[in-house]
Amino acid sequence: MFDSLTDHFARLFRNLSGHGRISEANVRQAMEEIRVALLEADVHYNVVQDFTKKVLEKSIGTRVLASLQPGEQMVQIVLEELVNLMGPVDARVYFVDPPPTIVMMCGLQGAGKTTTCGKLALYLKGKGKNPLLVAADTQRPAAIEQLRILGEQVQVPVFHEAPETGPVAISRHAVDFARQNGRDVVILDTAGRLHLDTVLMDELRHMQQAVHPQQIYLVVDAMVGQDAVNSAKVFNSQLELDGIILTKFDSDTRGGAALSVKAITGRPIKFLGVGEKLQMLEEFHPDRIARRMLGMGDILTLVEKARGEITAKELELEQGKAKSSFTMDDFLKQMGTIRKMGPLKQILELVPGVGGLLKQVPKPEEEFDRTAAIIQSMAHAERQRPELIDGSRRRRIARGSGTEPADVSQVIKSFTMARDLMKKNNPMTLLSQLRSLRASPGAEAELAQIAAGKAPSSLGGGKSRGSRLTPEQKRRLRLKRLRGR
Repeated sequence: MFDSLTDHFARLFRNLSGHGRISEANVRQAMEEIRVALLEADVHYNVVQDFTKKVLEKSIGTRVLASLQPGEQMVQIVLEELVNLMGPVDARVYFVDPPPTIVMMCGLQGAGKTTTCGKLALYLKGKGKNPLLVAADTQRPAAIEQLRILGEQVQVPVFHEAPETGPVAISRHAVDFARQNGRDVVILDTAGRLHLDTVLMDELRHMQQAVHPQQIYLVVDAMVGQDAVNSAKVFNSQLELDGIILTKFDSDTRGGAALSVKAITGRPIKFLGVGEKLQMLEEFHPDRIARRMLGMGDILTLVEKARGEITAKELELEQGKAKSSFTMDDFLKQMGTIRKMGPLKQILELVPGVGGLLKQVPKPEEEFDRTAAIIQSMAHAERQRPELIDGSRRRRIARGSGTEPADVSQVIKSFTMARDLMKKNNPMTLLSQLRSLRASPGAEAELAQIAAGKAPSSLGGGKSRGSRLTPEQKRRLRLKRLRGR
């Protein structure tokens, strides 16, 4: 996400860093480049003008012109203004007492409203709530069935009645049902239209007057850019929105909607849909999004994802393994746990300093799949004791996994690094490190090295200082392996 903006900003700041001192003309030229980058990202014109004006006013002061590191100072100013542009935002959902808290979801067709209802229900379950999904969309064919299936997947009950009952009556009945059955949050999935019209708005206003929702969220497609901002403006004028949820955010390479919607509507972005899976709903934090736009990563979101996927029981088992013996099977299992955190490209983009390296490995999932195929092509004894793998075994594993012997050697080397890292950290495994990680510069550097496919500096990463084995040493090593069989 934000590929275009990130590339523009990186090139701009790299050029500024090349100057020992910069003039006002340099700053104004940089502002023009930023303006073009934002307009290409489909940011609203008025937002672009206001943003560049504020950055320019700060930059032409002594803060940048008198700085010995003008590039870094400019980055900090742009970061601050991006955060101010998108924030402040309180991502929390406020609940009423006595319950239930009623959340009304509205939006146009095709924005992902029904799926987002399921994601929000799962998110609230994780916060200790007992939500109820309500199928109040009586217009779209199969909308009720879709919500029922989503409810089964997240294990949340779905209230539905015959479409001819009408969305207003269904909503009232659902709220009564929630009160009687201990459901403390009611999520209303309302009908959408292909475009804004008075029929849609009248229906939503009648539902609002009937059940008086405490939260009204608008679900918009981030990929439509300024159209998302325009629809948000109309909905807000009719319903007084409490927040906006941007869907398909993982596919938005421009970021125009995220940068424009708060400034134009005055309503905050509450959540981001960052994938198709139901657990892929993130709270919106302006400071974290701004850092991602500037290619700085987002270590806090990475830690939250790790904590969400790695349970205390898994952590205890992993630490026990590290105390005894760490095998290729454990290595493969850890890889699977990391993949559960989300698409690998998204995970690596969160690691500071790694975003630019992803262009060298455009499909990290394929690298993981290749590694898994190599480990699965090993015999049980070889997984338990990789030191048994000699040249002939390496060639056999390569044939079985459709790879080259050099790829097998690289996997063994990576495994050895991971095993040594665990022993060195006494006995912190990869999973436990992710789960207990804090946002420290040292941790970011270690993660960046690991994600880039290099040995961490704690293991002496970099060029190897060891010498090659002599023929006599190789002969003794082969004899030792043969005796070990």
